[in-house]
Amino acid sequence: MSEKKEDNRRQEARVPIELKVEYKRINTFFADYTKNISRGGTFIGTTRPLEVGTEFIFALTIPNMTEPLRLRGRVIWTNPVHNSSPANPPGMGIEFQYTNDAERHEKDMAVQRLLSSEFGEYLATKILGPK
Repeated sequence: MSEKKEDNRRQEARVPIELKVEYKRINTFFADYTKNISRGGTFIGTTRPLEVGTEFIFALTIPNMTEPLRLRGRVIWTNPVHNSSPANPPGMGIEFQYTNDAERHEKDMAVQRLLSSEFGEYLATKILGPK
C-alpha cells in the first residue's frame, strides 16, 4: 500500500504519536502502540490486525491521565505483515465510533487536549483545526 493511497482515505489530519493501546478480542488481550491519531481515528501498529469491519473497545494510556482513554473503534483497513515496509508498518486503521453527538464531542475534546499537551495549543489547532 502506498502512502498516497493511505492519505486519500483520511478525512482528518493525523499526527504521529506513540501511545500504548490495550484491547481484548475473543478471550485474548492485546497490547500494541498507536502510530498516529486524529479526531476521527488512529493507526494501531500490530502484526495481528483484526479483520476489517471488527468493532471493539480499546484503552489508550495517556501520560498525565490517571485513567486510560476508552474509545470504541471499527477496523476500516489493515496492512498485513507480508505487505509492510518501514514506511508502511503492519497494523490497522481504526475509525472512532460514537453512540451520539455528545460522546463524539467529548472524545474530540480529549484528542484535542492530548495533542495540545504533546505539541502545544498552536500546533494542535493547526493540525486539527479550531475546537
